[in-house]
Amino acid sequence: MVTISPFKALRPNAQFAKQVASRPYDVLNSKEAKVEAQGNPTSFLHITKSEIDLPESIDIHAQQVYETAKENLNAFISRDILFKESKPCYYIYELVMNEKSQKGLVCASTVDDYENGLIKKHEFTRPEKELDRINHIKTTGAQTGNVFLAYKNVDEIDAVINQWTSTKDPQYDFIADDQIKHSIWIVNDDNVIEKITTLFKTKVPCTYIADGHHRAASAAKVRTALGKAATSAADYFLTTLFPSNQLHIMDYNRLIKDLCGLTEAAFLQNLEEKFTVEKVNYAYRPEHLHSFGLYVDKQWYKLVAKQGTYSEDPMGVLDITILQNNILDPILEIKDQRTDKRIDFVGGIRGLEELEKRVDSGEMKLAISLYPVSIQQLFDIADSGNVMPPKSTWFEPKLRDGLLTHLIY
Repeated sequence: MVTISPFKALRPNAQFAKQVASRPYDVLNSKEAKVEAQGNPTSFLHITKSEIDLPESIDIHAQQVYETAKENLNAFISRDILFKESKPCYYIYELVMNEKSQKGLVCASTVDDYENGLIKKHEFTRPEKELDRINHIKTTGAQTGNVFLAYKNVDEIDAVINQWTSTKDPQYDFIADDQIKHSIWIVNDDNVIEKITTLFKTKVPCTYIADGHHRAASAAKVRTALGKAATSAADYFLTTLFPSNQLHIMDYNRLIKDLCGLTEAAFLQNLEEKFTVEKVNYAYRPEHLHSFGLYVDKQWYKLVAKQGTYSEDPMGVLDITILQNNILDPILEIKDQRTDKRIDFVGGIRGLEELEKRVDSGEMKLAISLYPVSIQQLFDIADSGNVMPPKSTWFEPKLRDGLLTHLIY
């Protein structure tokens, strides 16, 4: 069973909440973050993407970037934009997108649960992304990025959360520029806190990382790196737990820089060995499992994996496995999606237009659109002890950074 704990969040004074709240650091590049934070000195991007306050020539992984993040965080505290809660609390975070609501519990989960497999992983991580967050956490002393966890829903937990939100007023309640509504309630009643802790301890055997593998891995490695200098707070990391029946997974698509020396005709011919290949006159978003969209030279194709080209086990049946085994590895010689610089990833929220734009610009040679992984597939993979390739799942809506931060010293 899992162990969770209330914590003293570093959070904004209510009048600053909307301005502070920022999209997660890993869904924006530096240029996009700079544009988004322009004219908003209280945006949390000044902490999570602090290179926006430095010359464009700076390496975004330079120590100066992390030192600037620390300076900006301290400035936010000294200016009373942010303050630390006086007692450990739980927090309920509701997101509403397209009239669909999901409510999660913001808490501190234990590094021990992560290391002992009670917090289950379904993806490998990329070393350079881990190192970035390790350096950010060690320098700032803050876990600014929330790890999005799923659990198989429990009626008693739903009842406690719904009772609290229906009888109390939220501390924060605003609609962001992307029209997603964010509401946060503070659970500060000791009896309710104890009840929630006990319910998770007795009713939830494990949780699953839905989004935030790098943030979770980094928190664990920071504790190890600190050794005897680690505080008790470093035994925990910032998480939000959502019941699985409220979650929605979007597609997570691929961009490839080159055809590995092949002509387009030769590449398409190679595909026909394992796929039916159909030219279409529209941007193709896969409609079912084992179908893929391919965009190359301003042309979309519909690909459907042929019977016998994949297995039916939890890993083999995944479209991302079919893609790896039948296209990326044998044809394009991309062996490891975590480390190969020839591949990039685009979340489905950006739409197929983003794929077309980056191919048409010449930055990339081709794009591949995928059918979304289901939450049951995610559970099956994690329960089997396997992991998906990186960037297999894209969850929307996203939690905002800056509303609740966990300090480790």
